Amino acid sequence: MKSIKHVACGISGGVDSAVSAYLLKQKGFQVTGLFMVNWDLRNEVGVCTGDGDKEDAQYVCDHLKIPFKEVNFVKEYWNDVFSQLICGYEKGLTPNPDVLCNKFVKFGPFYQHAIQRLGADAIATGHYARNSAGQYLENLREDTNVDLLCSVDQWKDQTLFLSQVPQVSLRHTMFPVGGLLKSRVREIACEAGLAKIAKKRDSMGICFIGKRHFQDFIDDYIEPHPGNFVDVETGKVVGRHQGIQHFTIGQRTHIAGLNKAFFVAHRCSQTQDILVAKGTGHPALFFDSMFTTSPHWINQAPKHFTVGNVLELDFRFQHVHPLVKCTATRLDDGGILVTLREPMRAITPGQYAVFYDGERCLGSAQVIRNGPSMFELNQNAHIQTGVYT
Repeated sequence: MKSIKHVACGISGGVDSAVSAYLLKQKGFQVTGLFMVNWDLRNEVGVCTGDGDKEDAQYVCDHLKIPFKEVNFVKEYWNDVFSQLICGYEKGLTPNPDVLCNKFVKFGPFYQHAIQRLGADAIATGHYARNSAGQYLENLREDTNVDLLCSVDQWKDQTLFLSQVPQVSLRHTMFPVGGLLKSRVREIACEAGLAKIAKKRDSMGICFIGKRHFQDFIDDYIEPHPGNFVDVETGKVVGRHQGIQHFTIGQRTHIAGLNKAFFVAHRCSQTQDILVAKGTGHPALFFDSMFTTSPHWINQAPKHFTVGNVLELDFRFQHVHPLVKCTATRLDDGGILVTLREPMRAITPGQYAVFYDGERCLGSAQVIRNGPSMFELNQNAHIQTGVYT
């Protein structure tokens, strides 16, 4: 196996990537900091602080005395991430741009640029995840696939966002902070003389939206089509909206003139109707099954998972949620019927059903549609604080 000497570390201007680069240098690797531009700031007025992030990334590299490189993936991001995002919203889905960006940009063109153009032996990122080949790929074997493992810091774990990465890229990816708690990462940054970076707040939300409201941003790309809010219980119209792209499953609607809060239960792209349910714990917001696309398995497909066969797996669809037990049934079209042991609130088509075996992230599949809600199944038992009982 070729020894790893040169590592291209993605530098975002944040503390996680900064500490990753620092740790790599401390281990004796030749490190190149690689800053990725995914959005053409010149085309937007209210975008994220991309220029400030670039300045911070340059500052980190200068402080660590490592080369700083910039690479432009605006075209790739537009074609493979943003276009899919817009298409999904038009269809009444809620896509996950972080999953798409990791799959189609960071672990695709970014990885290829680092290996082929910069001559790196591996890449590193500041993600909170672990590689079964070791923190620095010290246990990598040429003829053995690697697994994606959950991070030590369970509150920061980002394996959900990495659940579509290809095996070829993962085999050459280090996650230097995956074995650390976030609090320790900030401490290391201060110890390394990067207190300025350690004090930065974590980035939140979708970067290209900037400070604008999501509804204002999305209307620049999707023509609004007004529709009705329809009470899921009575079938009566209880309000109007300006487009299904403004809402997602489980979201509060803030319909004027109603004495109780209504939440989105379903969106119909054909009629533009949005079914709404009274109360955050309404049974119409809870589901125990869903249908997905054909899954992406990070290592390899589970043995004997053929049509009609059932697997017992762990599941999540939001990275802050604890793992729950599920069964996965292979369907004729290659997709999966996922059945949960307990109903969950606001499972959302367009998001990803992510499968685990303990700490191993096995892969994921995009949710196409939900099964019947607990309301449709007439299971109107009491629901409280997001837990169906």
